Formats: sequence, structure tokens, C-alpha cells
Amino acid sequence: MVNVLVIGSGGREHALSWKLSQSSKVETVYTAPGNGGTKNNVLLDVTDLDGLSEFAQKNNCFTVVGPEDPLAAGIVDKFNELNLKVFGPSQAAAQLESSKIWAKNFMKRNNIPTARFEIFDDPQKAEEYVKSIDYNVVVKADGLAAGKGVIVCNSDDEAISAIHTILVKKTFGDAGNKIIIEERIDGIEASYIALSDGDVALPMASSQDHKRIFDDDEGPNTGGMGAYSPTPIVTTDLAKKIQEEVIEKTIHAMKNEGISFKGFLYAGIMIKDGKPYVLEYNVRMGDPECQPITMRMNFDLYDYFVASVDGTLSSMPSLSWKDQFAVCVVLASNGYPGTYSTNDEINGFDSISNNTHVFHAGTKKHDGKIFSNGGRVLGVTSLGDSLDSAISNVYSATEKIIWSNKYCRKDIGKKGLSYF
Repeated sequence: MVNVLVIGSGGREHALSWKLSQSSKVETVYTAPGNGGTKNNVLLDVTDLDGLSEFAQKNNCFTVVGPEDPLAAGIVDKFNELNLKVFGPSQAAAQLESSKIWAKNFMKRNNIPTARFEIFDDPQKAEEYVKSIDYNVVVKADGLAAGKGVIVCNSDDEAISAIHTILVKKTFGDAGNKIIIEERIDGIEASYIALSDGDVALPMASSQDHKRIFDDDEGPNTGGMGAYSPTPIVTTDLAKKIQEEVIEKTIHAMKNEGISFKGFLYAGIMIKDGKPYVLEYNVRMGDPECQPITMRMNFDLYDYFVASVDGTLSSMPSLSWKDQFAVCVVLASNGYPGTYSTNDEINGFDSISNNTHVFHAGTKKHDGKIFSNGGRVLGVTSLGDSLDSAISNVYSATEKIIWSNKYCRKDIGKKGLSYF
């Protein structure tokens, strides 16, 4: 028996901890720092690499890194130097997410389909470029910005405002020292996530995230307001195309450049005229996609994490999934992704039915009670035999969770219904 340390405090980490605790090979799952819903919390910051490695060593832990910040900081390299088993990509591999400029240049030199783009650090030159082109753009901060450093523009004025927001006002700090201005591709967006050991990449169940804060994809981007799995948008043919032209091409190109990619490789895909384009890479499981994906897993996740680290995924059986749909609706604090209040007591957990699990994100526990402690607070996730029934189940459950500043989108999963 082994212990597992899951690093992170979001809904993704609660879902991973929940699933890993079901393995017959795992004794105790620790979460650092965790949240109000996770068990065996370890009060260490995700970037306290020394403290985390000491804890893992002392407690015989196999470590799973959830969020991007410690990966970008080189936590996997640190653990490897100490001969500690750790799941996730190296600092060099994490550049696919930690620098959008590095990732775009990587895609360009390896002919991985993506939107045309230019790079700027001078706001005046960026503005001149926007005025010189005849198509709408997306303006992106180069570095990590918690999923919020992407501004989709409908006009030159909006693009110039976005340039000013990132390069002049420094809304995203040093993450916005440089920007990418890329052609806006309008199509259907999907999340495609695979598990890699550096040579082989096993696709996870398909999913679709809902990034914008308001219904009908209005308002600013967030870290994700809900997701469902599987998505009919990713057909068998399209999945094959993404797997071969994006995922496997990325893994092999990384290897050719001397970087072994181990861990979750996430491609945010825009589908236009049946062709996939990479919007961005993430080097970890998506959040909230993780919640519905883990609910549908019919296999021991721990075994596959070990195989990823050991380079033995090719000898593992095919991934097996429940023949059901899962929908996750994020309950957020009203005002997110802007200013919001915290410390509101949350009630209603006891009335949740068996087909639903409530994954905690921005919560804390005090005297046995749960309080809001962030922007995205809970990820209510339900199974159903159809997408329609999973949507019905999850929204029935969200109504039972009560606090004074609760907000959620009302249309999670609706995009998929038109395909049936």
C-alpha cells in the first residue's frame, strides 16, 4: 500500500483525490493545501517545493500535481532529483502552458494546426498591427493568468482596449509583459485531454468546457463555469484527427526537441469546418472538465498515473468509461471573475442524491461548517443515462445547495443537446 499526495486546492484536486482514494493500492490520500471538502489536508502552499518534497518523503507518497503554478516552478524536476515518484510534466515540458509564446512558436515550427499570430511587447506597435489587418483577433497574455489572460475581441476598439489592459495597465502582472495577437477562429470549442508517458498518449473521455461567466457564452472568460462529458461535438472521426494531428504530433515533436512529456496534455480545440485548431495547451487536467471525466472513469486511476511516470502506458489495458453522461455546474461567488465576497456559510449538502457528487473548490471548513472561500466555490457533478437527464439531475442538485451569494450559469451542457 502506498500513500498519495495530491497538490492543489481546487475542484480538480478534490475530484482526483476522490478517485484515487478508491484504489485498492492506495492507503491514504493527502491533499495540499486542499479545501473544505478534501480529507487529510496538509497546510502547505502549492509552490512550497521544499515543504512538499519533505512531506512526500516522510510519508512514502506518490505525488500528483494538480495545478499549473508548481509545474511551471519545476516541482517535478525537484522531486525527480530526490528520487520521489511524481506525476506531471517537467518544467521544460510545462512551457507549453507557462508561455503561450513558446507554445505558439512550438506549434508553428512543428506544423501543428493553430491560428496565425504575432508577438508584441510594445503597445503602440501592437495597436498599429491591429489597425493593419482585416479580421478580428484574440489578445493573450504570454504567462499564467489563472485562465483569465485571454481576451476575445469583436472590433479594433476592443482589441486596442485589450492591448492596453495587458501591456499598459498590467492587469495580469508580469504574465502580460508580452502578448500574442492571433486571428480569431470562430467555431465550436472542445477540450481534448490525453494521458502521456512521453511516448504513448491515451485519450481521456471527450468533454466541453464553458469558459464565459454568463449564459450563451457572454461576458469575460473565467477559469471555467461548467463542463460535460462525453461531448457529441467530438465525433469518432474528429477524435482520431485530434489524436493524430495534435496530441501524438505534440508528444513526438517534444521528444524530438529533447523534452519527454509525461502527465496530462490538454489541448483546447476550436473546430471550424471539421478541422481542429489548437487554441492553447494546458499541461494538467482541466478544471472543471476533471469532475465529469473522473465521475465516468471505470478504471483505477492510480495504476495509470504510475504507468505514466514509469513509461509503461503501452502495456496498460484500454481506458474504460461508464456508459453515462456527466455534467458539472460550477457554483461561484456572485461577482466572479471580478470582485466577490467570501465567508458565506453554505448549506444543503445532506440533501444530495447518489447520482451526484459535490466537489469543493473555493471552500473552507470551520467548526464542522462549510464557508465560501473563493470565486469558483463548488462543482456540482451528476450522472445521467442521457445528456438531458444528467443536466436535469445536476440542476436539481444545484438548487439544494444554498448560500447568500451563489451564482451559476443555467445552460451548461445545452450546446450538446442539439446534436441528438
